[in-house]
Amino acid sequence: MNYGYFRVAAASPSLSVADCGYNAKQIASLVQKAAEQNVQLLVFPELSLTGYTCGDLFAQQSLYTSCLNALHIICDQTKELPVLFCIGLPVEIGARRFNCASFIYRGTVLALIPKSHLPNRGEFYERRWFSPCTGTEPQEISLGCGLEHIPFGTDIIIQDPRDPLVQIAAELCEDLWAPVSPSARHAVNGATVIANLSASNEIVGKAEYRRLLVSAQSAKTISAYIYANACHDESTSDMVFSGHSIIAANGTVRAEMMPFADSGRLLLCDIDLEKISRDRLLSSSFAQEQAEQRTRYRVIAAEHLQQERLTPGGTEELLDTIEMHPFVPEQHEQRELRCRSVIEMQAEGLAKRLRHIHAQSAVIGLSGGLDSTLALLVCARTFDKCGLPRKCIQAVTMPAFGTTDRTYANACALARETGAALTEIDIRESVARHFKDIGHDINVRDVTYENAQARERTQVLMDIANKTGGIVIGTGDLSELALGWCTYSGDQMSMYGVNASIPKTLVRHLVSWFSREAEAAGTASLAAVLRDILSTPVSPELLPPKNGAISQKTEDLVGPYELHDFFLYHAVRRGFSARKIYFLAVRAFCGNRSEGSQSVYTEEIIFKWLKSFYRRFFSQQFKRSCMPDGAKVGTVSLSPRGDWRMPSDASPAVWLSELEDIARERRLQC
Repeated sequence: MNYGYFRVAAASPSLSVADCGYNAKQIASLVQKAAEQNVQLLVFPELSLTGYTCGDLFAQQSLYTSCLNALHIICDQTKELPVLFCIGLPVEIGARRFNCASFIYRGTVLALIPKSHLPNRGEFYERRWFSPCTGTEPQEISLGCGLEHIPFGTDIIIQDPRDPLVQIAAELCEDLWAPVSPSARHAVNGATVIANLSASNEIVGKAEYRRLLVSAQSAKTISAYIYANACHDESTSDMVFSGHSIIAANGTVRAEMMPFADSGRLLLCDIDLEKISRDRLLSSSFAQEQAEQRTRYRVIAAEHLQQERLTPGGTEELLDTIEMHPFVPEQHEQRELRCRSVIEMQAEGLAKRLRHIHAQSAVIGLSGGLDSTLALLVCARTFDKCGLPRKCIQAVTMPAFGTTDRTYANACALARETGAALTEIDIRESVARHFKDIGHDINVRDVTYENAQARERTQVLMDIANKTGGIVIGTGDLSELALGWCTYSGDQMSMYGVNASIPKTLVRHLVSWFSREAEAAGTASLAAVLRDILSTPVSPELLPPKNGAISQKTEDLVGPYELHDFFLYHAVRRGFSARKIYFLAVRAFCGNRSEGSQSVYTEEIIFKWLKSFYRRFFSQQFKRSCMPDGAKVGTVSLSPRGDWRMPSDASPAVWLSELEDIARERRLQC
């Protein structure tokens, strides 16, 4: 299967203006090349069969006859190739001539799409030679010599009957620049892929504008947009062309052929059409437009367009970057901007709550771990915003049976460096008394032993908050909430969860950002504490240390957080199936074996923790159903009041069954 992926390409072939025979050879050659690279849709530039700049030669019968002959040649030479491709040519109907896109598949012209908006200014005078489509044209036309009964119009979608995700429509050049472009209508009527055959000349600044326009249109239409532009061979008289071609998907430029690159190349990209489909389902405005603006379209079948070629651990090339850490930008500059933005949102959300309730303090349980460190740093920033003294932040460290000297020292140093008031309350005696009250043997280190400590800490924090006229600031993060890695009515509960929508993979970068900020501000001692906290293993510290070191490492118990964050993003944000998520994870973390890159995790390890993720995610929903308020900072949130409304008793059987199928197919340990 292809897991929703669809390979597209834009071509800017070498061109000889008005030499249709030469141009046909270039087109057929690139279709052959595309077939060898498993391309499923190939888009050529506007009027690519004749050349865009023919001018008054378009009125010559010889040119038109040559064009139709070349079309027959192309169909004959590509009839054995499993590539749907779209070329540009003039088409005469009665007394009118149209600038058209022609979809061709296995030697058959499937449809002709006329241009709707014709420029008539500056260097472009298309209305001298072409007529705009008005909707009054015949729905079928014949071009003779076997090219009969060809669907004609702008209400056409090409679809693979085996895969409803593959729905392709076209517009031409100026159509994109129009206030209401045909592609918007195409998308509302189901098109997931838009082909644009263009001949856009180059002037200073136009490439940047073109890139912005294509990207924005793909975002507005929630589609894949393939923009194929005429190459430098079109340049003549007062115009220069550059072959600047772009492939975008839902607002992101995925591939680009820069201006004045060599002609005759293919710009390839694998587009995840399932992602586009899921994004449309999440967009209420898109659904509203479909309900209000949808019209009757003609659907033309392109049989067997999808080629099954991808396997989870296979060597087949995938022309798509699957980010290992979808919550964290890869580029340093973008990551820095993301960190600053997230921290400001956290601080502003907390500031509003403190102002609203006239809080006199904020109470935080400080463990010396990453989550409570981030919560304290955000609190300090919030108090500065509100003009409140930091000494009103009540940092409480509560040593218990699992506390190590390292985390205890870091908690104390962090409170001191941030200016928070530090209180130490050793809870070992009170927890031991509690064990005696409920008849639990203190030497039995089970879930009761662990959770009693977490609940005792929460009780202490709540009571201090009451005493000081403040609120308890929760420190648990999004990843812990997804896995249920928190104690119900213990660290699961607070009066405001400042980290509630921060995944663990991002927490580390946020603390690192604060460390660099401290270094830049000259507070080297705070930066040093933060660096040591960053190098400390993640642990709840509920079991006694071994030789003074942490004995309970979270990722040994629940799995690597980078895997779980990957699973969480694609399960909640994208709504992908377990099978699709496994495929993506193997591709992202095992490396592309064809390039000899090293694996980060084996397929077996990924499978093990994906299975664990689904079991925990479903069984722990009850903890999320009553989670405290907390600022939403990203596209994934598990708040039961907004983004994630899931029954606490839903069954994971469907998802686990998918994983069992994968285990059998891949011969993995299930």
